[in-house]
Amino acid sequence: MPELPEVETYVRELEPALQGRTVVSAVVSWPRIIAAPAADAFAARIVGQQFVHFGRRGKYMLVGMTQAGVAGDTLIVHLRMTGRLIVYDSPTEANKHTHVVLGLADGGQLHYQDSRKFGRLWLVTDPATVVAKLGPEPLQSTFTPAILQEKLKGRSAAIKALLLDQSIVAGVGNIYADESLFRAGVHPTRAGGELTAAEVTRIAEAIRTVLTQAIDQKGSSLGDSGLQNYLRPSGELGGYQQAHAVFQRTGQPCLTCGHLIERIVVAQRSTHFCPHCQA
Repeated sequence: MPELPEVETYVRELEPALQGRTVVSAVVSWPRIIAAPAADAFAARIVGQQFVHFGRRGKYMLVGMTQAGVAGDTLIVHLRMTGRLIVYDSPTEANKHTHVVLGLADGGQLHYQDSRKFGRLWLVTDPATVVAKLGPEPLQSTFTPAILQEKLKGRSAAIKALLLDQSIVAGVGNIYADESLFRAGVHPTRAGGELTAAEVTRIAEAIRTVLTQAIDQKGSSLGDSGLQNYLRPSGELGGYQQAHAVFQRTGQPCLTCGHLIERIVVAQRSTHFCPHCQA
């Protein structure tokens, strides 16, 4: 968490809040949050740059900037588990989880908060230095059943583990791998290279459908040890957790057949499936 739908929601909701605003100050209170350049260089370099373009690659937010009308850097943000970006219209006191504060020319602020400090920020001239390793975007034409089957060819690892590999398909994580495999009717431990063309087609189509539906619902908000792993920039919850068919539904009846949802561990990740629908 967050995965592609949650990051896409962030991009769409941050754009109207930040578009055209200029950074006039930067304070980094936890330097390790900054992946590149060094924290002091990051703070100095981002001042004077203006937010102009908002995009996404896999689970990464890509925010293009300009300076004095000339193309500037790209701010890349990976929220990991508990990262949040919050836009304030006036100066706001940082709390104990606020690690980066960007002051804006109109008096507002952009705060990066992260209770677990797993998230990372980059400020780079070329985004490819961070995201070139990623596989195809599942909602674009570059992702097809044929391409997915080629990437799975000869692979003995479980299909669940392979879907978590960001070089195979970008942006799919634990939640949406489970939900997609349920929709496709494929058991999560099946070897990727042994799947039939029909099964791979079902998986590719299920990934597109599940991700699209999750984006429409502003992502999935899940609690973990008293923490809310994902909140939208507004502080509101996403809604797709209400539509989960298997994820975190261990012991509950399958919504399709009534058999109890089971949980196993695949690639060190909790994995949820229906033993009947995904036999």
